[in-house]
Amino acid sequence: MPTNMSLFSVNAILIMSTDDRSRILTRYYSGPHTPLGSTSHPGANPYPTVKEQKGFEKGLLEKTNKQTSDVILYDGRVVVFKMEGDVMLYVVGGDENEIMLFGVVLALRDALAILLKNSTDKRTLVENYDLVSLAIDEIIDDGIILETDPVIVASRVSKPPTQDITSVKNIDLSEQGLLNAWEFGKLKLAERMRQL
Repeated sequence: MPTNMSLFSVNAILIMSTDDRSRILTRYYSGPHTPLGSTSHPGANPYPTVKEQKGFEKGLLEKTNKQTSDVILYDGRVVVFKMEGDVMLYVVGGDENEIMLFGVVLALRDALAILLKNSTDKRTLVENYDLVSLAIDEIIDDGIILETDPVIVASRVSKPPTQDITSVKNIDLSEQGLLNAWEFGKLKLAERMRQL
């Protein structure tokens, strides 16, 4: 029975370009209650510096470039990945259940397909970086898997706030409406000046 009981299960999530081997989005997580500077602790981030992260990512891309499977063991970590267009989606775990990690990578792939209308390529991901980042935050929070249903993730990311929509509908952008807003602003400013 493992002595380290924790919900922490994802060490990193990576989205990388296969064309120029560049990072599109990378998130590395450290588990809770990790001593500062420790890389040997079970939940510690094994790649604390950007140089170490880029070295890990370069080796990972080289190893997975010609792989036919979706799960590998690399650098003592379970890595599950999916290729979508010209990008690779990676989820890196410690000694976690690869089926659970595979569910995360599938949730990310399917949520991005819903949000980006089946156009998951480098250019689209960079143009919609905010949606991609929010989708990852909805799936994983500090290494803890929160949601693996891509429809729920996409609806949470793409749903606009309801209170802003109603206020936008009531704005009069005609010339008369803008003049009314200007007069209202002048009146309020004059009232403030009189109070001082």
